[in-house]
Amino acid sequence: MAVLFGTGRCFVLGAALASVLLAGPALALAPEHETRRLMLATEEAVVAENWGEAAEYLNRLQQLEGEKPEDYYFYRGRVMLQSSHLNEAQSALETYVSQAGAEGAHYQESLQLITSIEKTRRQNAVAPQAAGESEPVAVIEPAGEGRVESLRKLYLADSDREALTLHINSLLELAGWRRDQAVVRLDRPADVEYRLGTQGDEIQVQEIRRAEDGRILRSTEPMSVFGINPQVEWRCEAAVSTCWVYDPRDGSRLLQLAANRERVQEIAETLGQLIRTLQLPSGS
Repeated sequence: MAVLFGTGRCFVLGAALASVLLAGPALALAPEHETRRLMLATEEAVVAENWGEAAEYLNRLQQLEGEKPEDYYFYRGRVMLQSSHLNEAQSALETYVSQAGAEGAHYQESLQLITSIEKTRRQNAVAPQAAGESEPVAVIEPAGEGRVESLRKLYLADSDREALTLHINSLLELAGWRRDQAVVRLDRPADVEYRLGTQGDEIQVQEIRRAEDGRILRSTEPMSVFGINPQVEWRCEAAVSTCWVYDPRDGSRLLQLAANRERVQEIAETLGQLIRTLQLPSGS
């Protein structure tokens, strides 16, 4: 009986252990530890020039709640530059420089990369484009099938929907609006931020507002893409240092963003491409 009891006890313990292991999320690291783990993995992938792997880790970091480490923006800039997304690469590197300052471990290299990006942009502006050759800048054109394919490779996405959603959220992460435009503290979250998701034929627009008393107000608005124009309008108002992306359903203001014309234009174009993608019968 003693042997049978011991065997039964081991079986019960083994079953309990298996259930814990299979639970998965219960063993997940706390966000701060997971952020650190993914940052180490990203650094190793960049050093080894495994750009696809680095992009995957950065995508997972992007989806974590909380502020990102300074080096996140440096590695993001490196990966975006490697994929010829010049605008986003420069924005990420500039964010790193602003946050890390001259004491940052990658300060000098970031400045050199920003200069390199400017030179590349000038060369692209004067170099004649070969027939059928796409311009390597981070802008999604209205007929951007090739561009979407490029984004799918960059984000290791399984669908156009997923690639465009990841890309627009990556852009929105750097486009937050701030009340105080005179002194921009990039180490602090913006006062107004957005995240987009999709469900069926709807785009879920989440707005995060930080009140002056510190309260965080979150709201989500569903936007059905059925019957709406995928040509999304945008406008920047220098007087109030604000750019707007307008709701294609009724022309009202949809997104309140920081005054960066190139970035806001790309956000509007990416949103339009996402709408167009969801309007397809496959909804890919």
